[in-house]
Amino acid sequence: MTAKRTLIVWMLMLGASQVFAQSQAEKDKIRELELQRQMERTRKITMQMDSAVRLSEEGHYEAADVKFRAILKTIRSVPSDLTFHFGKNSFFLGKYRQSVDWLNKYIQLKGTQGQYSDQAMEWLAKAESELLKENEKEAKRAAEVLSGDYYIDCGPTGKVVCPTCKGSAVIVKKNYFGDVYKTCPSCNKLGYLSCDDYNKLLKGKLNKAE
Repeated sequence: MTAKRTLIVWMLMLGASQVFAQSQAEKDKIRELELQRQMERTRKITMQMDSAVRLSEEGHYEAADVKFRAILKTIRSVPSDLTFHFGKNSFFLGKYRQSVDWLNKYIQLKGTQGQYSDQAMEWLAKAESELLKENEKEAKRAAEVLSGDYYIDCGPTGKVVCPTCKGSAVIVKKNYFGDVYKTCPSCNKLGYLSCDDYNKLLKGKLNKAE
């Protein structure tokens, strides 16, 4: 009985080891397939990025931007080189805030030792300068005093010659068949506006049927 038990235990152990070996082999195969898939994804992304960079270098910035954005939608982890190229391309599109953001990312990742570090710092300085100019323009626009913000006194008559049709009461439009005359949509055949309607027109709030 002891010999039989030993044989049974040995056979069970042998079977278990075979099952384990088979299971390990399957895991290794799955791991290898996943690695191959990852390598293929990386290869495709690299090809797409090379294509986008080439478009940017040739001056096709809009087309390059489309490709860069397509890449960003399909990846989980953004390659550091992409942050540089996307940031630089954004500068040429006048998207200075976007350019500053992505170029900063490259410098944060690579410091001064990256392949594009020197270029990244140069383009970042340019993008920051342009962004500062934009901010200054926006600040000036915010401080502008426009007539549309106020109610304009039209004088004792309470009427103003219609600015849309210059008092003619019609609008002339040209097409392939010649001139087309339409009733002025602002004054409705009158050639003038009341003071209230004039102020509404200045604010873009005048709604009159043609």
